[in-house]
Amino acid sequence: MNKKEISAGGVVYRTGEDGQLQIQLIMDRYGKMTLAKGKMEAGETIEQTALREILEETGMVGRIVEPIDIIAYTYQHAEFGPVDKEVHYYLVEAEGGDLQPQIEEIKGVDWYNPAEAWSKQQQDGYDNNDEILRTGLSKLGIHV
Repeated sequence: MNKKEISAGGVVYRTGEDGQLQIQLIMDRYGKMTLAKGKMEAGETIEQTALREILEETGMVGRIVEPIDIIAYTYQHAEFGPVDKEVHYYLVEAEGGDLQPQIEEIKGVDWYNPAEAWSKQQQDGYDNNDEILRTGLSKLGIHV
């Protein structure tokens, strides 16, 4: 039986100072655009994991609005062999904090207008995040 790993994260959004919707994307250590996420720790709910990882990776305090979807895949781990991974994504409204990348884990984090966020996802993101971002934007009334 494969080892199982659960992670959680979110499509984080806010209304910018100009009143326009903004979407948060991070640049991971591999130079790819992605969404804040990370592994569940003992004693946490999946929702707590999502909010903690967003805070740790980006400096933003968020509030879960609603679930988006779950991505499931298997990857090869050097020590454990095949690992079945589940990543739970939520639509998360940023409520405070200071945008600050966790430089030990990611290269950068920034806010983008929805069209720019979608373009960056298409050009430099992971394919399995396409539907997550598309669904998150759709829940915000943006159709790409």
